[in-house]
Amino acid sequence: MSNAPRLTALDALHRSLGATMTDFAGWDMPLRYGSERDEHNAVRTKAGLFDLSHMGEITVTGPQASDLLNYALVGNIATIGPGRARYTMICREDGGIVDDLIVYRLQEQEYMVVANAGNAQVVLDALTERAQGFDATVRDDRDAYALIAVQGPESPGILKSLTDADLDGLKYYAGLPGTVAGVPALIARTGYTGEDGFELFVEPQHAEKLWRALTEAGSPAGLIPCGLSCRDTLRLEAGMPLYGHELTTALTPFDAGLGRVVKFEKDGDFVGREALAKAAERAETAPPRKLVGLVAEGRRVPRAGMQVVAGGQVVGEVTSGAPSPTLGRPIAMAYVDAAHAAPGAEGVGVDIRGTHEPYEVVALPFYKRQK
Repeated sequence: MSNAPRLTALDALHRSLGATMTDFAGWDMPLRYGSERDEHNAVRTKAGLFDLSHMGEITVTGPQASDLLNYALVGNIATIGPGRARYTMICREDGGIVDDLIVYRLQEQEYMVVANAGNAQVVLDALTERAQGFDATVRDDRDAYALIAVQGPESPGILKSLTDADLDGLKYYAGLPGTVAGVPALIARTGYTGEDGFELFVEPQHAEKLWRALTEAGSPAGLIPCGLSCRDTLRLEAGMPLYGHELTTALTPFDAGLGRVVKFEKDGDFVGREALAKAAERAETAPPRKLVGLVAEGRRVPRAGMQVVAGGQVVGEVTSGAPSPTLGRPIAMAYVDAAHAAPGAEGVGVDIRGTHEPYEVVALPFYKRQK
């Protein structure tokens, strides 16, 4: 098997735009096209265009598709209406998070599960294994889709100029089939930047035509292409977890402060139910570390894995850190002992190469868009 990274349908286009490419989860992806700060600010104030074709699409169909997904995932998938989407997780028997997912119900008996690029194979294997005994089919559709996202306050206007789909009627966490710039697409409204925006699932052969049409329609409104680097600072400001950083198999959804995605009230058993019930109890009686925001008082940038300290003791660990273009200061997400996790907690710092830099503990998210 070749170890060469996989290329998206837009690979040649990214290179022609002068993108800095990087290997991300086995894919060659654009890290940035120019300035990360400019790309970040474009999404916050105007619009940005992203290639997200590395995400893993898995289709689940059949009379028992919803029963299978209710058993395999922690959410109540049966209650998703056709045309709607839900954020959920797939966990191990011991409650550890395998991945966080978005599940779209495309039709009564058809769902699309979107997994993170680095976990797509693991999720596919787990769903295939858990499908034993269910009248449902799990299909690897990673090669069937290219995924383009347009994010930012100008994105509804840009997309409206290219489609007659009812974007105003498309709620947050919903998806509808439509045509964009003459290209058949599943138009979704989820997003991972803290801004309004849309994801367009299309056949790979149509990706370049769609990208060029969005670029042309969006450039008068300030739309620019954006890479993975600003996607990371945008999601960090919005307090959104990233698998491998805030979410891992060593943590349950309750450890991550996302216990709300686990639906014990749904019918039937699901993988991890027993372990998660215990984790829920633990989180109430003796909460372990809590996920918090940290804002730097100085200029030094915290990075994943650095220790959070207070009173000479290690009280936590940074999971993600970066300069925040919106706040103008370095920020981080970190798991911190409950005693030091309240916003405004005194004396908290991050050990940056031996120096304890002072940080303010804040509630997440760091940034919330004005509706």
